[in-house]
Amino acid sequence: MNKAKHTNGKHEALWYLKNARQLIKQSPIEDNRYTDIKYVREACGTAYLAILKAIDERLLSKGFTEKEMPQSVEEYRSVLAKHISIHNGKLLGQFSTLYKELHIAGYYRGLIEEVNVLKEIFKTAGTFILRLEK
Repeated sequence: MNKAKHTNGKHEALWYLKNARQLIKQSPIEDNRYTDIKYVREACGTAYLAILKAIDERLLSKGFTEKEMPQSVEEYRSVLAKHISIHNGKLLGQFSTLYKELHIAGYYRGLIEEVNVLKEIFKTAGTFILRLEK
């Protein structure tokens, strides 16, 4: 996949998530644990950006302008609750979980080492992105 085909419109978030999955493949694995946390952190950061990009894309499709895009996690929670979660109440809770897992535990603190745990988190991120596209 080249970037030009997937950075416009609703597919950009999925493109970011695909990049996150490619990044994590660079980390060696021993005993079902990633041994190079640098790649885990980069992958988690990129996957979290995919989540934010998906929300931004949804807001733009609802008529928001670039200037009106959220600038903090609190603002993302607020717009989700007010403009998006009214149609799917699970999205706000899922966003909060993904924020804690991807951004805080994975990227910021580098606490995720277990291969299966990260695979599940990425799966949840993909599901979240696809729900936003509906």
